[in-house]
Amino acid sequence: MASSTPSTSDKSTIDKVKEYYGKVLKTSDDLQSNACCTAVRPPKHIISAMEKLSEEVLSKYYGCGLTIPDELTGLSVMDLGCGAGRDCYILSCLVGQTGHVTGIDMTDEQLEVARRNIPYHMESFHYTTPNIEFVQGYIEDLATAGIRTGSLDLIVSNCVINLSPNKEAVLREAYRVLKTGGELYFSDVYADRRVPKELVDNPVLYGECISGALYWNDFINLAKKVGFTDPRLVEDHVITIRNPRIEELVGHIKFYSATYRLWKLDNLENQCEDYGQAVIYKGTISTCPKAFTLDAHHVIEAGKVFPVCGNTFSMLHDTRFAPHFTFIGDRSTHYGIYADCGYKIPFKSATASPCAPSKSGGSCC
Repeated sequence: MASSTPSTSDKSTIDKVKEYYGKVLKTSDDLQSNACCTAVRPPKHIISAMEKLSEEVLSKYYGCGLTIPDELTGLSVMDLGCGAGRDCYILSCLVGQTGHVTGIDMTDEQLEVARRNIPYHMESFHYTTPNIEFVQGYIEDLATAGIRTGSLDLIVSNCVINLSPNKEAVLREAYRVLKTGGELYFSDVYADRRVPKELVDNPVLYGECISGALYWNDFINLAKKVGFTDPRLVEDHVITIRNPRIEELVGHIKFYSATYRLWKLDNLENQCEDYGQAVIYKGTISTCPKAFTLDAHHVIEAGKVFPVCGNTFSMLHDTRFAPHFTFIGDRSTHYGIYADCGYKIPFKSATASPCAPSKSGGSCC
């Protein structure tokens, strides 16, 4: 469990972020780069929910991607670093009256905006009782904020984890509070290499969600370390920054906005293994009747037999998506590595036919 007492350097970083998002930024127009901007158009059902939101909440949005997955009715959801609450209110609309949304943020000014807009949105959604709350706290230490182990179906976050000085603690706490079968679905900023300390120490670059970005491979390894065994990339976009002064500072480092989904499942393996399994999507999720997108490599058309590795099978069979699929096969027979997922058998000799003639004209038999 994360410590409730941050180190001196971590506290300094936290204070700088508080200052930037509590005092410096008043609206999204105050941003100095496009790192905290969403480049893609949301799907229709999310746009429909956004149309019901207050102008004040919409004006204080600093996200970098889409953080709202499908099939949300009735879920218990938390938004890490909720800010003024835009994504929380979208989620509140989509989980319905039977669901519940908790937003957590450390910045008093942002939480004040989020909380005073609760009555407006409950009336806008025609809810008889609020299904949303906002708590003050730190995403590195959810326990102190009262978030119980195994209490959440879904955690989202939008361009916030990069701002944390202790990203391992954030991921570890997320894993702790998720139910088995739950997921962390979030967008964030990543770098193509490790960012130098002098850039990390720049308060503007850090506050703009640039210099706090993890090197993408460090993120993958960190996610696996805390228990999210098979991180899945959903979508990504290049961040162009569009500020000559900042571009000069970062030099050749390239930054990306990427959405990942991390599942809390006990039976995921380090690599994608082939058990001869397959799924058929029934087309019964209202927001995606023709095809379901699990991640960037798995777009599953309705009605079609779709071969999958063991991990993908589990991500559908052992989660909220199970009612929407027909499942074929089990793990009783193993056929080796599932090469279509990007990792192949390392032996050069495996690429040749076992009965191909050798250079000497002989046979393998």
